[in-house]
Amino acid sequence: MELTTEFRQHVEEVAGEALTQLESIAAAAKSKLHDERTLGSDALASINTMTSSSAIQKLDQINQANRESYQVLAAEPAIARVVVMDEEGEERTYYICRTSPVSGFPNLASYRAPVGRLASLAIGTEFTLPNGMVVEVLERAQLRPAALADGWDSRDTVVEAEHFGSITIESLRALLTDVEGEEVTEDILGQLLAEETVKANIINGVRRSVITKMGLRDQPILDQYQDEIFRLPLDKRLLILGPPGTGKTTTLIRRLGQKLDTAFLEEGEQRLVETVSAAQGIAHANSWLMFTPTELLKQYLKEAFAREGVPAPDQRIRTWQDYRRELARNTFGVLRTASGGGTFVLKDGLLSLSEAALDHPIQWFENFDTWQRNAYGQDLHEAAALLHDAKMPEVQGLGASLQAILTRAGDGVLVSTFGSLAAELPKVQALVTSLKEASDGKIKAALNFQLNRNRAFLDELARFIDGLQQTQTTDADEQDDLDADEEEDVTVPRTGRAAALNAYMQAVRAEARAIASKRTLSKTSRNSKIIEWLGDRTLTEADRAEVGASLLVQSNARRFVNPVKRYLDGIPKRYRAFRRERQQTGNWYLNKGFEARDIHPLELDIVLLAILRAAGDLISKPNVQRDIDSPAWSSLQPILGHYRNQILVDEATDFSPIQLACMAALAHPRLRSFFACGDFNQRLTTWGARSADELNWVFADLDIKEITVSYRQSKHLNDLARAMIRAVGGTEQNASLPAHVDGVGVAPALLEHAAEEPVIVSWLANRIREIERFVGQLPSTAIFVNSENDVAPVAEALNAALAEHNIQVIACREGQAVGQETNVRVFDIQHIKGLEFEAVFFIGIDQLAALYPSLFDKYLYVGTTRAATYLGVTCGGALPPVIEELRPLFGQHWQAPGADDTGTDQ
Repeated sequence: MELTTEFRQHVEEVAGEALTQLESIAAAAKSKLHDERTLGSDALASINTMTSSSAIQKLDQINQANRESYQVLAAEPAIARVVVMDEEGEERTYYICRTSPVSGFPNLASYRAPVGRLASLAIGTEFTLPNGMVVEVLERAQLRPAALADGWDSRDTVVEAEHFGSITIESLRALLTDVEGEEVTEDILGQLLAEETVKANIINGVRRSVITKMGLRDQPILDQYQDEIFRLPLDKRLLILGPPGTGKTTTLIRRLGQKLDTAFLEEGEQRLVETVSAAQGIAHANSWLMFTPTELLKQYLKEAFAREGVPAPDQRIRTWQDYRRELARNTFGVLRTASGGGTFVLKDGLLSLSEAALDHPIQWFENFDTWQRNAYGQDLHEAAALLHDAKMPEVQGLGASLQAILTRAGDGVLVSTFGSLAAELPKVQALVTSLKEASDGKIKAALNFQLNRNRAFLDELARFIDGLQQTQTTDADEQDDLDADEEEDVTVPRTGRAAALNAYMQAVRAEARAIASKRTLSKTSRNSKIIEWLGDRTLTEADRAEVGASLLVQSNARRFVNPVKRYLDGIPKRYRAFRRERQQTGNWYLNKGFEARDIHPLELDIVLLAILRAAGDLISKPNVQRDIDSPAWSSLQPILGHYRNQILVDEATDFSPIQLACMAALAHPRLRSFFACGDFNQRLTTWGARSADELNWVFADLDIKEITVSYRQSKHLNDLARAMIRAVGGTEQNASLPAHVDGVGVAPALLEHAAEEPVIVSWLANRIREIERFVGQLPSTAIFVNSENDVAPVAEALNAALAEHNIQVIACREGQAVGQETNVRVFDIQHIKGLEFEAVFFIGIDQLAALYPSLFDKYLYVGTTRAATYLGVTCGGALPPVIEELRPLFGQHWQAPGADDTGTDQ
């Protein structure tokens, strides 16, 4: 660009001042790191022995946060320089850093602070500072600090001002280098070369940076719209939608970083998170959970969090697949365990669901949830009626009281019902205890009678039980039928006399109950086999009738001992009954035979959501939270322990609305902080969310924001992406490129009728060599194939083809990122979500269309939008008909016109 004396003098002043400031901030931060003095107990005016540990712990947290900030500032002193003018016409310069500022720099502010918004505002924008002063942004520079052996530099610094637009300065340090020595002044050639060097260092517009490593792009400064989103209050339900490369995930990470730092929360928010953290025993900084669809993306998110100074251990960034299993198995007892708990066995490939269930998951869930609530309500009504009709007067009175409560509540299960039933708990508990003592006494008397006759009776029974355990396990349906009075015996020893005693009690109870209720025991059940072995060594006929009647009363009364626990614990079994009933009518499920104990992952989501929402309805009530330790509500505590102050979801459209609702239900009821991002055009699962309506079902007040400025792709590839959406009938998006960016790029390259591996590999090798020549180094490069079986063969063949130029190709099996950053990587297409590369090659897209007809357009769109500048596509035959209209947007290679495209390097 043309360098006037005035312009050059200005940019040199900016460069000089910026480098001096970077040096000063870094030096101050290093000094603080080397200063061993930290805040200690002597900083407290007085120490209360009762509360000193928490105060000292808080000081330790402050010290740790300070150390982390100083480390960041020592490596990256500032990320922006902003000049503003106030209403009096006075100018002031702010420096913005990524973390908390070091003391001694009055106009140094954290990007997370309100003043940090200056770094994202366009030139000419007015902004009200926290002190009420209104300022106008005159000039801003995005700094990329680099510590060199001889001092600080800032590379590819973007400077914007009204009087000269946008420029990119390759090196601030080079701009200040004195090239006009005595000899050079007399040497015209030297003058010309020096002048050219300065011109080359200053470029008109914003230069796109080349992606040299695999991962998520670091975007220290968000644009004005993204910045506004990430600063919204903590207690918001937000969804960001936008095409690839628009910074959705970056905004999500930046928001979490700010919201975890309580120094930047509003006063009311600070009080609330302190209250919630104290009640839960989890520090606010640790009370968050982020869900991502793949393990590979999880690893790169962890790197991005590290750049923001946010520790992100595995327990805080999870795939739903892993978290769902853990929740269902270890917390809610939905899945079976080796110790005998749980109802179902998870089967990923189970053929149980109809197209209706897959296409209408919300209606499917609502049908089940209404059914199971009504079923439980009906169960309570029947139990109260049976108590009311009992022969014992005290039982009749209790039954009448319970009936009155249920009648007032009406059908289904209501929160108020549980509260009213809790008032009757002492009476119910007293009744059950007295009846159980009497019935157990009669059974033990019968056992003692047998022991008086034969002291080895229990040992003989134990040997018989051991034989039963070796030949059979309790049938699933029989396990479901075990009454609540036997649940307390689950943890007793499984062998020996204690086990024999337990088995005797259970079997005799089961026989008495069956006779009293006029049914027979299943001949294949464990209890039936024990009764057969016992013969007449049980209760007398009169005692059996009396105990049976008492057990029926106990069983019905016990439904009211802990109704909340019984309701939540019973949801999996009610789901099985619902599935059996709907299967018979052909609704939601296939009629093909599958085991009653087996469950599909999407079915497990339905069960978990019913549990989480039911528990959430209760916990959201202030009186329940207050009395959470009381017997009536204590069964909710495990769920309360899973709540987090912030729930975040990346690539939200890959999850079903049911899965998203499960995640949303983990947001603490006091905060309901939920933040997700995604793109309907990038949905890579058949069950993923398909519309904003489905997402609004998760949260009725979900605030959906759309961002459209794409920072990843060149103009050629952005045009291709938009044309592709139109061709396949996707959700129309008006993605635009940032202003003043030199991002035209090159047309994507297409190779057709290439079914043979040698032809494909030769073409790939030529294109990769071209890229290295154009860029001057090999940028981040990925090759996508259609199946895991193709990963290794393609990598091996291409590795051999590129060996002469020492380019290494790595097979990334199962999406694992291995090798050095300079390696070319080969992935199965299913693992690519959320990543970005400078160059991408897509092998066999016509085969992809045949393999995944329902998701082909999504895979194609996601795959092609991973590339920033270079995109190469091959077909075994011709371009698939659905995208034939895109042919004019492709070329054959990236060489200069007339260059030879042979297998040899030029």
